[in-house]
Amino acid sequence: MRKYLMWLLLSSLSFALTTLTPIETIEVNGTAKDMVLDSNRLVVATDMGHIEIHDIVTKKKIKEIYLPDITDFMGDVIPARIMSTDVIGDMFLLLSDSGKGGYINLFLYENNSTKLLISYKDKKTLVKARFIDSKHILLGYLSNEVSLFNIETKKERYRVQLNESKFSDFALNESKSQVVFSCESGILNIVDVQSGKLVKELAGKNVDNVYRVDFKNGTVSAAGQDRRGVLYDAKSGKGSYVEGDFLIYSTALSPSASKVAFSMDEKNDISIYATNSHSKKFLLKGQKSTLNVIIFKDENILFSASDDNSILVWDLAKK
Repeated sequence: MRKYLMWLLLSSLSFALTTLTPIETIEVNGTAKDMVLDSNRLVVATDMGHIEIHDIVTKKKIKEIYLPDITDFMGDVIPARIMSTDVIGDMFLLLSDSGKGGYINLFLYENNSTKLLISYKDKKTLVKARFIDSKHILLGYLSNEVSLFNIETKKERYRVQLNESKFSDFALNESKSQVVFSCESGILNIVDVQSGKLVKELAGKNVDNVYRVDFKNGTVSAAGQDRRGVLYDAKSGKGSYVEGDFLIYSTALSPSASKVAFSMDEKNDISIYATNSHSKKFLLKGQKSTLNVIIFKDENILFSASDDNSILVWDLAKK
């Protein structure tokens, strides 16, 4: 009876669904692999060995930062794929493929100069990097280890393995005091950034790899290979989920966490749900390929990047 009443509720709410198309397209040189938004600067990492900085107000590209080409295992010279990027002030991070046995190079760009922080010779299998402040970087290892790296000393304050599963993604909260890590087991771990200590384990809703996570206003969202779009309360650990029609590759929360975005089907459409009711409010159509990153600028404006050279801009208020 309870399931039937829930079905009736969701069925009635579905009539309020609004379908939207992009209000703008930002073209980049290469496939967008990562993307961050800093105030009005959109920073996009590509597989063509560079990052692009776009001003979302003037709608102009204001800077490009290139890395030298690399030599792959076949001896071919190719662009250094940028897997992860971030910005704080006038400092930019570029985590790139080195072409050397799966190890990475981590670069810091500042004052028109690029400095190598971590070399492939250090044999680190890193997947993601984010600034904590101007002196520290949070690192995510393929082995599902979390590390806090000091830029000045080039040493790690700590390095902690969360479990034996392969790392997928991490997301910081707004104050950068906590981070949630996801992995192929479906278990999420909330970690204290300054100490590396486990704060909370979130489990039971995803039963397979969690591709992407977000962490806003005490809420965690998780995009799962098990076709589940999951929401957790970070404090209580209680969770719930919505079922998708396909592998869910990406997710994002609005700043208030009142809305959540999931890529729910094989057409790469983005579904926007009200987090309190799980009712689908918007369907965003127009994505060309598999989604990599979704970012809310505010409660209505979103940016999405996929395995192509187009960043799509959406406005939920424009009906």
